Amino acid sequence: MPENETAIRLGFFFGIFAVMACWELIAPCRRLTASKARRWTRNLLIVAINTLTVRLLFPAAAVGLALVAAQQGWGLLNIIALPQGLEVFLAVVALDFAIYLQHVLFHAIPALWRLHMVHHSDVDIDVTTGARFHPVEIVLSILIKFAVILALGPSATAVIIFEILLNGAAMFNHSNIRIPPRIDRILRLFIVTPDMHRVHHSVIKDETNSNFGFNLPWWDRLLGTYRDQPRLGHQHMEIGLHSFRDPDWLTLPRLLALPFTHDARDYPLNRESE
Repeated sequence: MPENETAIRLGFFFGIFAVMACWELIAPCRRLTASKARRWTRNLLIVAINTLTVRLLFPAAAVGLALVAAQQGWGLLNIIALPQGLEVFLAVVALDFAIYLQHVLFHAIPALWRLHMVHHSDVDIDVTTGARFHPVEIVLSILIKFAVILALGPSATAVIIFEILLNGAAMFNHSNIRIPPRIDRILRLFIVTPDMHRVHHSVIKDETNSNFGFNLPWWDRLLGTYRDQPRLGHQHMEIGLHSFRDPDWLTLPRLLALPFTHDARDYPLNRESE
C-alpha cells in the first residue's frame, strides 16, 4: 500500500470531493450568502499553494516517516507487539485525538489563531472550506503530525488510512448538505457530521470554540467542548468571523497576508470577549 499512497489518496480525494459537491447541489442545508465561483476559486487556489508547499518541503511525507520509524524501532507501537488490525485501529484513534488537541491549540494560542483565522474567515461553509488553511498552518500541522508519528510509531498502513479518513471527514463535515435530524443524531455518535461541525464556524465565540473534532466526535463529548446546536439554528446562524463580513474583501493575497496584518481579536480560548 505505501508505494501506491499518492494514487490512493488522490483517488479518494477527488471521489469524495465530487460526491460532496453533487450532494450540495441536490440537497443543500443553507442558502449561500457569497459568490460560490469566487469562493471556490480562492479556496482551491489555496489548496494548490498548500499542495505545492508540502511537496517542496516534505517530499517523504508522513508515510515515509512511519516507514523510517518502523525500521528504527521508534515509537510506542513499534515497541509493543500487537495484531495488525488492533495496531491500525489504535493508531488511527490516537492520531485523531492528536488532531483534536492540535485544533484546540490553534484556538487557544493567539499566534496560532492568527493563522487559523484564514479557515474561519470563510463567510459560507461548504466542501472547499475543509481545505482552506493558511500555508504556514499546514506546515506547522505537518510538523506536529511528524512528532506524533515518531512518538506513537504507527504503521505506514495506519497512517495512510488515517490521512484518507481525515481528508474525507474534513470534506464531509464542512459540506453544505442536508441530513435529516433523526439520522444526524445517530451518525454523530460515531462521526462528526456537517450539522455538528457547522456550529464550530459560527461567528459567536463560544460556538466557535466548540466541536473541535474532525473525524471522531468522542473527544468533544469527553472533554466538555461539545455543543449540540447553534443558538440561532442552522438556517439563521452567521458563518465566519465578526471582523471579516465582506466576501469581496477576502481576496487571495489578503487571505495569505491576514495572519500578519490583523489582530487575533477576542476569539482565542484564553481571551475574554470584548
